[in-house]
Amino acid sequence: MDIPYVTGIINAFAIAFNIVGAAMVIYGGARAVIELLLFGAHRTTKTKSTIKRQFTGYIIFGLEFFIAGDVLMTMLNPTAQDLMLLGAIVVIRVVLAYFLEKESKEYDIDS
Repeated sequence: MDIPYVTGIINAFAIAFNIVGAAMVIYGGARAVIELLLFGAHRTTKTKSTIKRQFTGYIIFGLEFFIAGDVLMTMLNPTAQDLMLLGAIVVIRVVLAYFLEKESKEYDIDS
């Protein structure tokens, strides 16, 4: 893209999506650690399965933001190599999200 302000806006959103994705994973991890500590101290009614399922949900949600950020960054410089790299990243993240979601559903059955 040759329009500088559009490039700047797209870049800002790409960075913002990556920050939000990281924040989702960090928040979910911190929350899971706190809830596991409460579980260990017998101060919560949540099970480990519930805690893990919620953490998995935050990871999946964070991955979606990372994918959106990667798509926007590739829009700024769409070379063939960048498009192939983006495709590989998206496939890996989608497969990861699929298996995390599948595992999360298994915990729904076990609970």
